[in-house]
Amino acid sequence: MSGFLTRLWALLRKETRQMLRERSSMAVGVLLPAALILLFGYGLSFDVDHAPVAVVLDERSPDTLLLAAGLQGSPYLAPVQVQDMDAAVRLMRDGKVGGIVHVPVDFSRSRAAGQAQVQLILNGVDANTARTLEGYIGGALASQLQGALDRQGTPSAGGGVSVVQRMWFNEASTSTWYLVPGLIVLVMTLIGAFLTSLLVAREWERGTLEALFVTPVRPTELVLAKLLPYVGIGVFNLAICLLTARYLFHVPMRGSLAAIIISALLYLMVSLLMGLFISAATRNQFQASQVALLTSFMPAMMLSGFVFDVRNMPMVVQVISQLLPATHFMGLIKSLFLTGDNWTLFVHKSMILVAYALVLFAATRHLLRKRLR
Repeated sequence: MSGFLTRLWALLRKETRQMLRERSSMAVGVLLPAALILLFGYGLSFDVDHAPVAVVLDERSPDTLLLAAGLQGSPYLAPVQVQDMDAAVRLMRDGKVGGIVHVPVDFSRSRAAGQAQVQLILNGVDANTARTLEGYIGGALASQLQGALDRQGTPSAGGGVSVVQRMWFNEASTSTWYLVPGLIVLVMTLIGAFLTSLLVAREWERGTLEALFVTPVRPTELVLAKLLPYVGIGVFNLAICLLTARYLFHVPMRGSLAAIIISALLYLMVSLLMGLFISAATRNQFQASQVALLTSFMPAMMLSGFVFDVRNMPMVVQVISQLLPATHFMGLIKSLFLTGDNWTLFVHKSMILVAYALVLFAATRHLLRKRLR
């Protein structure tokens, strides 16, 4: 029995030391669960908090100001008063507000007759947020009007005001319409970061990369040679995604097809270069796959706005999300699919993706210089 315990103790010491020396395993075993707990606990939420809403008052009267005050008093809404509907529509197309509350010019007279209406226009790009926002706005308006009638001693359900709701960019309020464009982002991330993250690491482990160092091949040529074959795979999968979105899921493509393809190719290049950079930096296939998972696919799925509205996350998480290329492509591809061409947004997001691609290309080229560790 003592011999068994002695051998077991020796083996335990050996395995513990080996585990502590394997930093990648320790990172996966310790840091990943902690990151997931913090991410799901603080970063992800289906609730809507301080959602920006444009308020258009065609008539400025005590009744309409009372209505606007009801929106101001809601902790879930952040109303922004604008001069006219044109300004409100521009804010919605740019994704700066999630809805428009439009009070018509004859509101007071119609309310006195018990037939007043308020128009509510919701941004259906994110159907879940739109439905939640509809409930918050309707509740805030009804509560404010009912409170005013109670103070006057003439209670009446709803205050004689009805809310006429319209959903823009996703008339059917179908979640598929905003999920499928987001899936294109995940597919491009999966193809790019995961496939190329193993390329250089595999060659380092097999020793074939050192053989290339004695040839006239230059780092730029090596990066391009490893990159371009996977661009072909990415283009093929992009075509499959677009055809599936259009003809299988019937997602509208209201923006220019050329703009969609160009933005997708830019993000594909960023993902491929990110995978190559990870592979060149780690030189180990297992570490490369884990790093690619933690830095590309998981953030793209959770922090880019694929399912959860980034504006509902804590400020620290919002800042982190803006550092991710997937966040910029996610907003752009959803806008191109559902709201149409917004060339200001297209140029802005495309330049960000180009900047990421150039930085990652230079960093990868630097790591693939002809030198041995």
